Amino acid sequence: MELLRIEGLKKTIRKRNILNGISLTVSTGEIVGFLGPNGAGKTTTIKMILGLFSITEGKITVCGHDVVEEFEQAMLNVGGIVENPDLYKRLTGRENLEYFSSMYPDVSPNAIDEVVSLVKMSDRINDKVKTYSLGMCQRVGIAQALLHKPRLLVLDEPTNGLDPIGIKELRDLLKMLSKEAGVGVFISSHLLSEMELMCDRIIIIDNGFMIGEKTIVQTHRVEEDIYNYTFLTSDDARTLEFFKAMETNCQMENDGVSLIMKRSEIPAIIKGLINEDIDIYAVNQKQRTLEQDFISMTTGSKTQIQ
Repeated sequence: MELLRIEGLKKTIRKRNILNGISLTVSTGEIVGFLGPNGAGKTTTIKMILGLFSITEGKITVCGHDVVEEFEQAMLNVGGIVENPDLYKRLTGRENLEYFSSMYPDVSPNAIDEVVSLVKMSDRINDKVKTYSLGMCQRVGIAQALLHKPRLLVLDEPTNGLDPIGIKELRDLLKMLSKEAGVGVFISSHLLSEMELMCDRIIIIDNGFMIGEKTIVQTHRVEEDIYNYTFLTSDDARTLEFFKAMETNCQMENDGVSLIMKRSEIPAIIKGLINEDIDIYAVNQKQRTLEQDFISMTTGSKTQIQ
C-alpha cells in the first residue's frame, strides 16, 4: 500500500529555488533512502512532509490525506524526527514519553511499554535522559515517533553522531519495524554505505533536483550487461597495455587490471590475451557500489544544471 506520495514538489525561499519538482513514493514495509550531499534539499523536503514548511508548488499526501488540506488526518499516520530528537534531559525516558503521549488522542496506557519494548530500551527507560548515549536518545526519539502507531516513519539524518554500534542498532531496528510491523520508512542521509545496507530503494537528490532512483540490486549495475571486471594474469603490465590498445576504460589495481565492458566481450579478450602469450589466472566481476553511482550522478547533475 502506498503511504507517502510527493508530486512535483517545489520550494522557493527569498526567490531561491530550494526544491525543483521532486516526485516520489513510499509503500508499506519499505525503507526508502533519501540520499544527497549537504544542502541538497533533504531536510527541506522532510519538513514539508511534516507540515513544518509551506509548499510553494506541488502536493504531498500521507495515506491519501493531503498534508495541506487534511493536515490532522495526515499527521495521525506519520511519525517523524528532524535531525536530533528533542528530549527533556532532566526527565526520565518514560517521563518524556508520557509527556509526548498526552499530545496525541487515543494513546492507550500500554502504548509506552509497547514502544519501549520495541526499541529495546526497557532496562534504561526509567533513567534520566541526561545519562543516555546519543544512540539511546535516538531510540527514545523513535519510540516517541511511534507512540500513536503511525504507518509512516520519517527520519532526517538519524545516524548523525552515532558510533558504528549505534548505527548498526538503528539499522536493525528500522529493518525490524519495516519487515515485521509493516511500517514504511523514509530516511534521509549522506552516508552512502549505510544507505546501501539499510534501504530497499534509494532516491538521489542534488541541488534540489531528483537525479536518480535505484533499488539496491540496481546499484550493482552500470547499465544492461556492462560490468567492472578485474583480470588477474601472468603479466599485469602487458595486460594493461593490451587493454589500452583496445581504447578501453582500464586501470591497474592491487588485484590485477580492471576495465568496464560488456559481458559478451570477455571471450574475445581472453583469446586476445592468450595470443599475446599472457596466462589468465582469473576474471572477477566487481560490484558497482552506490558510492560510484552517487558520485557519477551528482557530478553529472552539476554539469547539467550549470
